[in-house]
Amino acid sequence: MIDDVLETDVLVVGGGGAGARAAIEAARNRARVLIVVKGLYGRSGCTVMAEGGYNAAFGFAEEDSPQLHFEDTVKGGRFLNDQRLVEILVKEAPERLIDLEWYGAAFDRLKTTLLSQRAFGGSSARRTCHKGDRTGHEMMNALKEESMRLCIDVLEEVMVTSLLTSGGAVCGATGYHIVTGQFLLIRAKAVVLATGGGSRIYPVTTNPFQKTGDGYALAYGAGAELMDMEMVQFHPTAMVYPKSARGLLVTEAVRGEGGRLYNRKGERFMAAYDPERMELSTRDVVTRALFTELEMGYGTPEGGVYLDVSHLPDSIIEGKLSMMVRQFSDAGVDIRREPMVISPSAHHFMGGVRIDENCETSVRNLFACGEVAGGVHGANRLGGNSLAETQVFGRRAGLAASARARDRFLPVDMDRVEEEYRRVFRFTKGRGRTSVYSLRKSLEETMWKNAGIVRTGEGLRKALDDIRSIRKALGKVRVEPGRRYNLQLVHALELEGMLTTAEMMVRSALMRTESRGAHYRADYPAEDPAWVRNILVKKDMELSTRPSVVTRLKPEGVP
Repeated sequence: MIDDVLETDVLVVGGGGAGARAAIEAARNRARVLIVVKGLYGRSGCTVMAEGGYNAAFGFAEEDSPQLHFEDTVKGGRFLNDQRLVEILVKEAPERLIDLEWYGAAFDRLKTTLLSQRAFGGSSARRTCHKGDRTGHEMMNALKEESMRLCIDVLEEVMVTSLLTSGGAVCGATGYHIVTGQFLLIRAKAVVLATGGGSRIYPVTTNPFQKTGDGYALAYGAGAELMDMEMVQFHPTAMVYPKSARGLLVTEAVRGEGGRLYNRKGERFMAAYDPERMELSTRDVVTRALFTELEMGYGTPEGGVYLDVSHLPDSIIEGKLSMMVRQFSDAGVDIRREPMVISPSAHHFMGGVRIDENCETSVRNLFACGEVAGGVHGANRLGGNSLAETQVFGRRAGLAASARARDRFLPVDMDRVEEEYRRVFRFTKGRGRTSVYSLRKSLEETMWKNAGIVRTGEGLRKALDDIRSIRKALGKVRVEPGRRYNLQLVHALELEGMLTTAEMMVRSALMRTESRGAHYRADYPAEDPAWVRNILVKKDMELSTRPSVVTRLKPEGVP
């Protein structure tokens, strides 16, 4: 039944920016560390794809400070943020960027040798540090080099299928090795979830293929508490054509460097939605503005709006937006001379596993960091905060998890392992003819139509009914026999987790009868002060709420 048993002090699930930083910190504190990645370490995940930058208030400019960064983040998140976590983010982000430079990352600098910082939406000052428009790639290269220097073990193309618990504490995990077909038992004294988000539940997304919400489903299955799962951010600018590139991110750096949005009539339409901040408004506002323009019929023939930088000098475009130049050149568009056509795309989960200041979840020995964790961004994430979040809370998770290295291994319930083995491989023995791909397409379509940028109670209930039907049909799926490199099996297992993630999201959206940040209910279009509350999700329990952790900043109408 078990093909191999591995033991480690700290198991890090996920190999993006947060997971790599957690592993580095745990290894520096003399813990044995194993990184397990569903894809390839340093090449899968969202960090390596991130383009815009890393928010850090160094105070080079007199108008910026950690206090202002804090205020921008909480106001942008519409006061749903855990403000204790935000305080940590803004205080430690500059220190963690310096760590990255020690690891070898080279951020752009001014002639004065100070870090170059660009403006991003929702920020009151220029605080987004960058490496052109390939910041995440630069970070990931440095993190990978540092982890190699520390001789951290990495296991690639292994899908973690469940977290194991003993006496209410996590004691390890099970995994399916995609290449060899092996079923693995991994014993660990602490587990760090750094699996990223779940925007692949939508058909149009900026996320890579691996981001199917595995971490949310794993944490839910282990009994951890999740929060604010209804808060899904749709990035306002993504490619529309060619069809193969639909949803591909067009970085916020384009607007940060002065890009302008126009509708089909040539109107710079953001003046009607946020005349003060225009294109640098928060992402939720810009996304709904685009959605509204498209609904009114002011979109392009391709189904988008125009994003134009042709008024900028070629030196700016080629120097600071070089990735965008190449990306659109492949589609036959020269952004130096003609506008890009863009539309919104599912991008980021603000909600996730609830953590404390040390990134520990409500289940002992289970830690979470990066996009899989909730609390930092509230109802809307500011561009540039996520890369900073990976480093700040990745370090904290690794430090806290490594402290458990002194503990002994907890016993593993082998009956539970056997049960998981049967669950994982049951699809290879199914008798039905249902296609996992058709079911996945059905999920994506209902989520986009009924639980997307604009929601209603009726649509959300329809999505919930569809999720239940798809889950029932999944029991009739049969994949190709064989265990080695069985991608049909991987997709069936992913779909099971996607359904869990989607249901948590839809149920939470139904419960929140207001519009706040990224969550917009057409049937409840106003923001309600009574809803400055987090929605909590836990296995085998009804959804519940708690007042958001308010410390320094309070919205009007909240005592």
